[in-house]
Amino acid sequence: MELLAFGKNGWGDELFIATLMTIAVSITAMLIGFLFALIFTPLKLSKNKFLNLIGNSYTTVIRGVPELLVIYLFFFGGSGAVMFVASMFGYNEYIEINAFITGSFAIGIISGAYSTEVFRGAIQSIDKGQFEASQVLGLKRVVYFFRVIMPQMLRLAIPNLSNVWQITLKDTSLISVTGLVEIMRQSYIAAGSTRDPLFFYSFAAVLYLSLTFLSMKLINRLEIKYSRGF
Repeated sequence: MELLAFGKNGWGDELFIATLMTIAVSITAMLIGFLFALIFTPLKLSKNKFLNLIGNSYTTVIRGVPELLVIYLFFFGGSGAVMFVASMFGYNEYIEINAFITGSFAIGIISGAYSTEVFRGAIQSIDKGQFEASQVLGLKRVVYFFRVIMPQMLRLAIPNLSNVWQITLKDTSLISVTGLVEIMRQSYIAAGSTRDPLFFYSFAAVLYLSLTFLSMKLINRLEIKYSRGF
């Protein structure tokens, strides 16, 4: 256990900070995913063929492409895109996007594709009478969506969103390729320095399992809260 001590003689403090980084990236990516889901879910449910095509293209492409490839595209392609825009304004120096921003955004887009499908399925599971009653009462679309539909959607979506959260949490290990020091990257560094990869990779597994266990406890509480009366 000396390897996990805090201070100069151990890797405990480094792994603790890396765990906080993993949590930060996961939460940020999940929030970005929710934003994309709120944008693309109405497109997938739209009767307009063009809007429906956009929504279906997003979920099909992102879910069909390996997560690591999406991260590479944003990490390397993102800098190129920013440099291209900057060159239009006369700035020709190299621009490197922050690894945290790149990683969170890439994983957020992945999370958003799965969250979109979860929200779509949840909305389609709501009784059509709820929509008809809202229209009869003369409620505006924005009002009845946030006051009537969204609370019911969340109740139905939370169990499946727990799976999206687990995917998002595990996908953070892939952004170690960008140089961001999270659990996987720090474990790799510690394993290389001590030549004890089995110990540190096993401990990384324990950290991921602990985060998953604690988050599932929280999600179960939310599920109970939103399921009151059912």
